[in-house]
Amino acid sequence: MDSSIRKKILIVDDVDLNRQLLAGLLEDYYDIIEAKDGNEALLILQEKTTDISLILLDMIMPGRDGMEVLKVMNENGWINEIPVVMISSETMPDIIRLAYKLGATDFISRPFDQVVVQTRVRNTILLYDKQRRLSELVAEQILEKTRNNSLLIAVLSHIVEFRNGESGMHILHINIITHLLLRTLIKKASQYEYLEKDIDIISTASTMHDIGKISIPDTILNKPGKFTPEEFNIMKQHAMNGALILDKVSFKKDEPLLKYAYEICRWHHERWDGRGYPDGLKGDEIPISAQVVSLADVYDALTSERCYKKAFPHKKAVDMIYNNECGSFNPILLECLRDVEDELPSEFNRFTWNHQVESDFSKIYEITSKDEEHPMYSQTFRQISYEHRKCNFFESLLDGIVFEYAYNPRMLKFRPDGAKKLGIPRIIADLDNAGKYPGFVNQENWEYIQKQFYSGSPDKTTFDIDADLTIDGKRTHCQISIQQIWNKTTDGKPIPVSAYGLARPKKGMEEK
Repeated sequence: MDSSIRKKILIVDDVDLNRQLLAGLLEDYYDIIEAKDGNEALLILQEKTTDISLILLDMIMPGRDGMEVLKVMNENGWINEIPVVMISSETMPDIIRLAYKLGATDFISRPFDQVVVQTRVRNTILLYDKQRRLSELVAEQILEKTRNNSLLIAVLSHIVEFRNGESGMHILHINIITHLLLRTLIKKASQYEYLEKDIDIISTASTMHDIGKISIPDTILNKPGKFTPEEFNIMKQHAMNGALILDKVSFKKDEPLLKYAYEICRWHHERWDGRGYPDGLKGDEIPISAQVVSLADVYDALTSERCYKKAFPHKKAVDMIYNNECGSFNPILLECLRDVEDELPSEFNRFTWNHQVESDFSKIYEITSKDEEHPMYSQTFRQISYEHRKCNFFESLLDGIVFEYAYNPRMLKFRPDGAKKLGIPRIIADLDNAGKYPGFVNQENWEYIQKQFYSGSPDKTTFDIDADLTIDGKRTHCQISIQQIWNKTTDGKPIPVSAYGLARPKKGMEEK
């Protein structure tokens, strides 16, 4: 927090003279807000939660007293964010103990002593500022660790997909289906007592299900026709090979992510009736993590185009699974699939990078909200989550095509509805050759647009450019509004990290 900004103190007391005395002692150093009772204090808190640095709260007031204000602050999580110093001439131990139990930080007794009041207020604010900075630092470290882990796993998984000629969305789809099935499963079957963080770990581990394919020759991996028996036997080795790769990782074998990844790699081709591979496990001998990913993998394989087949429609794919045309599965998991099958296409289409960011924060919130040593985490991540939801809501109301341009790694990302209008993938990673989508933009126009992304500065982060785009098959002259986000390198040099944009047909320009 910037020390040059004056802190705001809320003084709550039903006696005008008491408020005036306290304000007189503190107004040279702080901005003072006054409330004459508990109800007025709560209204102010509701509007200015993040602005107030400390509350001086009278214990005895008519109507809603100090204790009731503390209870409401607990219910709303405000007590974790704002320190409260109680004011009272009462010294009854039971009342003092209750106030401390409800989160009061300190007491100041009447009559007021100038040195005592100023010292306790200053020390309390400094203590909470320090705790807030530490909380933010730890939160940033957790977020960075989470992102780095996810990025590393995604890179490794995409290497497999690149060799296997599969869609770049396969990893994401497996993650989404696994998450949906597990959340439905724990509601249906009491024997599976997974917490939200366990579901997230298994969903993350699912992205490594096919890492053993890096050991399979390209001639077999990408063969367009049917395998010979010998080729199929080689292909089946990828399950055991993936498990062996993970078994050699020099981490503790009881690490949850590693444990689930091993189970999934080795046994995601086992079948409920015992006719799978590599070990011929049957029924509940197969770990449930592997069972879920197996079902997710089969569904996405059916609905995705591969070098050896066309994609099946969603309804046809789920019917094939229910009719045992793709192997046998745990009946309870088939029930789960029936419960979520209508959500799958919409979940795939609903994915955006903003949605992924919110998911990352939700994971961190799940971990940190139960951390009693850092109670401020809960309030912090709740506020961040609210802000992301608001952004997504307002973004959905915009009349235009919303996108994000990432600078490192360079990547262009669209909302699903925008990508559909432009007739392009939601994510374009090969930006130097984006002109290969001539229906979207020609190469010359694209080079101009890219150049504009680098024309901003830390002092000029918003600007507009004009460009021709193909929207719904029609060449359209558009205005593209851009907002850049800048950061600093370790040596203090400013760099752009991302740019958000909105493309809309320019008024008065006819479609070509």
